Amino acid sequence: MAATVITKDMLIGDILDLDRTTAPFFMEMGMHCLGCPASRGESLEQACMVHGVDVNEMVEKLNEHVTSKA
Repeated sequence: MAATVITKDMLIGDILDLDRTTAPFFMEMGMHCLGCPASRGESLEQACMVHGVDVNEMVEKLNEHVTSKA
């Protein structure tokens, strides 16, 4: 089974459902309310914009993390 590639258009909730161990990456950028419906419904790009994080760097970090576990 091929690993899912995380993109900037994916919803935070979908990324967390895919791999719960990605939560610290969101906490690190200031998203401390990962369980609230608003944050789960945001795209990765939206969340990065709100929190002043480079979305491309975040996508790269998350994909490295997810693929390193495979």
